[in-house]
Amino acid sequence: MARRLESRSHAPQKEIALNRRHLGSASCIVAGLAALVMLTVDSRAQDRKPNPQTRPFGQRIAVPLQSLTVDDGDTFVIAWAATDTEVVRILGIDTPETKHPQHNLPEDQEMGPEARAYAQGAAAFTQKIELVRANTKDPYGRTLGYFYFDDLNYSVAVVTAHLAYESVSHYGDNGFPDEAKAILAAAQKAGKPPFEPPYEFRKRMREAASGAGKP
Repeated sequence: MARRLESRSHAPQKEIALNRRHLGSASCIVAGLAALVMLTVDSRAQDRKPNPQTRPFGQRIAVPLQSLTVDDGDTFVIAWAATDTEVVRILGIDTPETKHPQHNLPEDQEMGPEARAYAQGAAAFTQKIELVRANTKDPYGRTLGYFYFDDLNYSVAVVTAHLAYESVSHYGDNGFPDEAKAILAAAQKAGKPPFEPPYEFRKRMREAASGAGKP
């Protein structure tokens, strides 16, 4: 009887030891997974680091009138030379999209052509164009900056004309607090633009493109 009791008394201890081993293994697994998640997050954060601007920034740069091309209401292209072009995504605004099939935009957004025409007209009837660049580019390698037409901030003008949503509330001032403040004031005074927010239009177009060909 004594031996039987002794063997029974050892059984719970063995179970406790096994449970501790299992808990230890589970803890190692959890710790490993946590480390993997942290490495993944850190890697993604590094991928999202902004691209430094290699051209002069933080000051107004004169742009030759004939060198500027309007892509749409918030994207201009400067041809500095035959082999040197600079794509500029204008800060503070988001204008309606125009047709760009290569970017999953198979059709114009409502008011998109009007916003582009407004930009073309502003560029055509100005006597002086200046660009001030931010110190970083966007994830696509485009310059981020503000344009001034005859010393007037184009972003403020296009918001006032009801042809752009302000984007300062989402992206911040990008190092230009005075310009951002002026855009917010113009947006508040102008009210909501009469078209769908461009980011929603882009989302719909992407979803339609990804679903193309599916039954």
